[in-house]
Amino acid sequence: MSNAFPKLHNAMWPGLVGKGSPGAEPFISLDRMLELTTQASVNGQKFDGVDLFLFDPHIGIDLKDDDIKRLADKFASKGLAVGSVVAPVWPGTVGDSAMGGPEQRAKFVLAVKKACRIARILNEQGVRKYGVIRIDAADGPSHWLEDPVGHTKRIASTFREAGIVAAAHGERLAAEGEICWGGMHSWKNMVDLLEQTDMPGTVGFQADQAHTYLYLLGYNAPEHALLKEGYTPAEFDAAYTKLTDALRPWTIDFHVAQNDGTVHGSGSHDKTGRHCRADDPNGKLDITATAGYWLRGAQDRGLRHLCWDGCMFPNATLENPQTWNTILGAMIKVRDAHGWNA
Repeated sequence: MSNAFPKLHNAMWPGLVGKGSPGAEPFISLDRMLELTTQASVNGQKFDGVDLFLFDPHIGIDLKDDDIKRLADKFASKGLAVGSVVAPVWPGTVGDSAMGGPEQRAKFVLAVKKACRIARILNEQGVRKYGVIRIDAADGPSHWLEDPVGHTKRIASTFREAGIVAAAHGERLAAEGEICWGGMHSWKNMVDLLEQTDMPGTVGFQADQAHTYLYLLGYNAPEHALLKEGYTPAEFDAAYTKLTDALRPWTIDFHVAQNDGTVHGSGSHDKTGRHCRADDPNGKLDITATAGYWLRGAQDRGLRHLCWDGCMFPNATLENPQTWNTILGAMIKVRDAHGWNA
């Protein structure tokens, strides 16, 4: 018997991230990403919604209220809810480094405030009833390493300021742990940052199955590696249990994904955990089984949906309808195994 929750969403940002810059593949429009999402079907089951990146050329962060309302109507007309939204916190967008100086950190908080405005309008239009605002440190490990203690302290302070803004709008922030973000580039650093931020229930963790697999390997922090190449199933279970026990209590948003143990960057995006097709023969993860480690107690943490993150998939992969049917099938298996009906 299938479960009603968590709802199954598709990310729209694979049409944007790592694309559109010189030498990179072109953007894929929001309308096209929505079309590919709504066309997917597995035994009559469809995607329930989408997660959004609040930046051009998909959704301008300063879009007028009426234009946002029209977007909400578009989503609703396609039978899609909106879940989590990505705030443009990076240098060159609205935001800037969370470990930078006062002006840079103020830009970071401003990006969150602007994202909250769009989220509020989507909520008021009835198309968004769950989800978080996604953030990261907006700076890399090499800068963080210049002053690990001081930079973690500054990121935590920035996250707290942003958390206060989010809470005032009835929103929660989720920091997506990736090896490319300073102070968030290992599982231990991520836990330390969340503990220093000290806003449980308001500032939490966004777990991505691909990125957190690289945490296990200690890709950008060998001293925090939990696994070595050639590991046994028992060693994997022990390591994955340790990883998820540490981060699961903070996890308020979840990306279903696959990884082959490698990293990938495209366009302006630094190398991070490679997102692979759900049926990639080189995939290291049993997607359904490993999702269960993260989703234990998810309902109690306010998690209401899952999102597939195909970030930096080649355009040919994104444009292939079978990609999305396979992904949707993988997500249905996760929900059937670990979901609920409340």
